[in-house]
Parts: sequence; structure tokens; C-alpha cells
Amino acid sequence: MTNNASNTALIQELKSIVGNSFVLTDNTKKQPYTKGFRFGSGEALAVVRPATLLEIWQALKACVAADVIVIMQAANTGLTGGSTPDGKDYDRPIVIISTMRIDSIQLIDNAKQIVGLAGSTLFGLEDTLAPHGREPHSVIGSSCIGASIVGGICNNSGGALVQRGPAYTELSLFAQIDDQGNLSLVNNLGINLGNTPEEILTNLQEQNYTDADVQFPELRASDDEYHERVRDVDADTPSRFNNDGRRLYESSGCAGKLAVFAVRLDTYPVPDKHQVFYVGTNDPGVLAQIRRDILSKFDNLPVSGEYLHRDCYDASKKYGKDTFLVIDKLGSKYIPKMFGIKRTVDRIADNFKFLPNKFSDRIMQYLSCLWPNHLPKRMDEYRDRYEHHWIVEMSNAGVAEAKAYFDEFFKTNEGSYFECTEDEGEKAILHRFVAGGAIGRMQTMNSKEMGAIMTIDVAFPRNEQDWFEQLPPEIDEQIAVKLYYGHLFCHVMHQNYIMKPGVDAKAVKNKILETFDKRGAEYPAEHNVGHEYFAKDALKSFYKKLDPTNSFNPGIGKTSKCKHWHEPADK
Repeated sequence: MTNNASNTALIQELKSIVGNSFVLTDNTKKQPYTKGFRFGSGEALAVVRPATLLEIWQALKACVAADVIVIMQAANTGLTGGSTPDGKDYDRPIVIISTMRIDSIQLIDNAKQIVGLAGSTLFGLEDTLAPHGREPHSVIGSSCIGASIVGGICNNSGGALVQRGPAYTELSLFAQIDDQGNLSLVNNLGINLGNTPEEILTNLQEQNYTDADVQFPELRASDDEYHERVRDVDADTPSRFNNDGRRLYESSGCAGKLAVFAVRLDTYPVPDKHQVFYVGTNDPGVLAQIRRDILSKFDNLPVSGEYLHRDCYDASKKYGKDTFLVIDKLGSKYIPKMFGIKRTVDRIADNFKFLPNKFSDRIMQYLSCLWPNHLPKRMDEYRDRYEHHWIVEMSNAGVAEAKAYFDEFFKTNEGSYFECTEDEGEKAILHRFVAGGAIGRMQTMNSKEMGAIMTIDVAFPRNEQDWFEQLPPEIDEQIAVKLYYGHLFCHVMHQNYIMKPGVDAKAVKNKILETFDKRGAEYPAEHNVGHEYFAKDALKSFYKKLDPTNSFNPGIGKTSKCKHWHEPADK
């Protein structure tokens, strides 16, 4: 059978499994799945949108039999292109299986744990847990753009919450291809669901199991050691990073090298009391000292501690305003719908050559300018006074502990703080989290005067004192804009740059990464390597062990895209 004939036969088989309307072959309709949220794009033979776990299994069997590449995709919100094809140099056709129609969340052990199916989302989990006084590992942040639970586990999602560490579990249900090309289903959820794949998947989908079927093996459903790790402020290694062998386990960190059907995770009690403190200073050393004091001396760890540089404050205020307003006025649930509308507008606009690229961004930016200032007065006053801003959230007994500390600390140290009202606290945190999208908008609106964007997600050693970047002049002079923000307690920073026109962003990035290597930093810190970073040897070995035929998401971490991990010359 010719390739074209076999591809046609596969598409027909996939349609028989999920229905004609849920197999996309038109390039325009495939684009939201073949193009990354911020980075990367490629081609796919088809996009399949199954409605059940059993349909995923049946689609996987068809794809394995046809010897095509499979990319499992959930919300496609990754920042390094790790959930989409990248380029054209693959040796087999690609089928993307989108899981977002399968979004059920099941509660077990009185909501102390959950089972999230393949397309379940973080804000769906927040809503599910709220009536039970519980909350998930991650709250505002990636959840704002509709990130999935399974995607967070597979892609080493970090999260902003100091006490909880990276998204992690040792309890999951997944399909794997062995070195002989055989597909098998592995049930490590710790729930008795039957024996055959069909039984297991159907019973889980329909929640056809009892409390007696739920086991509690000696396996983790979260990184329950992280609170101790982050307190070790004298360690010369980062607290969390993508390549950390401690937290590479089956589905956790697999980067799509397994087909994950469901994960089981711990949940957390909602604190009775919380308070946001807004800290400002012109000396980064002040924040370094506060960080060491709180992590090493406090009885109570912070909930979060989000850093924002003044330049990033300004960019977020101007270019993240529309996203801020949508979340503030309509809620984070509306964000995926907003991104869907944006994609549709841009897809239509691309057919009209006289319209500028990223037309939806330009419309939204102009509309946002009509809205009055959305930030609290005291925050803007601190913006004028201070270069460095830190949003520290404490809970329960930690509130009084932090207030007493700040009162005493700022008697003798440069800077100041104020206790946020509830409205100020919510807006301060939201302002920090819309910063992630602001740099792209900034470059779009100033594309004639600015060059390419380059972003780095880096984890510094826990004992690093000089955390704020000072670039050598020969690098600095090539950069038009630097925007810094991050999770300062964890020493994870998101450093974003817009080059001057004509500057080679990749070359500059490599030079900056060399400076990180000398400091013992790790990168990426909390995003998957995707198609943007090289997978280090330990991570590459982990991928090869999970997927010896290189049939799931090949090319991740700039590895081989060819079957059995051959290099292109060996085809």
C-alpha cells in the first residue's frame, strides 16, 4: 500500500472510532493544534479529538499499527513548543490526539486526592474542590490560560506556591510502546479497575469503582518533600528544575513520551486566613536577605512570593491590561474562550493581506487603552519609588509572623512594605501573572522598532545571593528590552528579552546560558524543554527508556525525530 493510501486508510479508521467531525484534516482547522501557544509549529496528518478514554486507546492502537508518530496534546498552553510538531524533518506522518473533550475530575478520600482524566483543567479542579474547602497544587498562573492537570504533570510544571513544589505524582494510568513496537496499558493509579484495557478505561471513565477498590500504596501523589528542600538556603543546587532526577517518574516529566490517560494527585486545605504584603526596594540585596530569613527562620512558609521588576511592572500594566481586565471582571474561566476567539480572528485576518499580523492583539491593545487605570494607587506609588517589587502572601499563623518581621526589618533596611487590602492583594497577584503575555504583545505593537523575542526560564542555586542579573556590556548592548519576573523564594526566574533589530536572538541566548552554567543554574526551571532547549543526558536517557521506538512526541529536547532514535543520516 502506498503512503498516501495508507494515510487515507488510517484517517478513515480514526473517523470510524471518534466520528467524522472529530478528525480534522483541513489545515485551517488543524492550526490551533499544530501551532504552539508561544513557540513552535509544524504539520500533522490529522488531529483526533476523542470523547472517551477508550477512544484514545483505540486511536492509539490504529496509529501504532500504521507506524505513525503520535503527539498527545491537552490544552496546548506550553511555552516551549513541547506539545506540537516542530518543523518538517520527521521520518513518519504525525497524528495529534487532543484530549480536551475528556475533562472529568473524580474525588477520592473525601477530596484529599483527585483523579484527573486526560483533558481536565486546573480551573476545573479549583471549581470542583472549592465546595470541599480544598485547593489544587497550582492556582492562578498557568491555570489562567486553561492549562491541563495532566499537562502540568508531564511537563514539570513548577507553580508559584512555595510549600508545594513542582507538579508531581507516582500514581498514573498510561499507555507505553515497548522496544518491539507493542502498545500496552499500565495502571499505576492505585485503583482496581479490572484487567483488560477496555475494562480499565471504561470503569475509570464511568467512575465504576468503590472506596474498597482505592488503594494507598507507598507512592507519592505530590512532591511532599519540597517544603524541606526550599528551606535549605545554603545548598549549591536549585530547589526545582526540569532535569531533576528526583522528580522524573513515569508520567511525571515524561514530556509526552507516554500517552497519559489519568493522574492521581493530592489536594490541600484552603487556609482560614491569608494576607498579601507588598514589598518595595531599590536594592536587590534587601530581597535576598528577606528570602533567606523567611525560608530559614520562619515557623511558617509563605504561600507565594512573586517578584516583578519595575520595567516589567510597566510592560504588564500597558500590554497585559486586557487580560487583567478579562480575568478581573469575568473570571479566569473566560480566558480559554478569549484565546479561542483570538485564534479565530487571526485565522480569518491572515486571509487578508492588507491586515497586519496578530490582528487580534492589536485590536485588544487599542481597546484596552480606552479603559481607565486598573491598578491600585498604592501599587503605582511603589512603582515610582522602587525598582524591585515583591508580592509576598502568607497564611494562618504566618500572617502575624511576617508582619512582625517586616516591621522590624525595615527599621534598618532600605525599602518599605504595606499590607494589601483584599482587593489590592488580588490585583497585585493578577498583575504579576499577566506579565507573561505582556512581552509578546509589547513586541507585536513595536515590531518595526524591535527585534526578536527571547525568553529564559532559569533556576538559580538556593545559596545564590546575587540573584538579579547584571549582563556583560557586550551582551547588554544588543538587547532593547529586559523584563524580569519570577518565583523568588524558589529562586526561579523568568527572564524575557527583546533584541534590537537585526540581532541574532539565539546567539545572545547561548551567551546568557553560558553565564548561567558558570553559576550552577539549571534551565528550564519549570517548563518542559520542549523544542527550545537541549535535553541533558539524564533527561534524554529517561525519554529513551519510556519510549524506545521514539514514536511519542519525537524531537523533544532537540533529540532525534527518527524511529528508534536514529539520526537522519541513518534513515
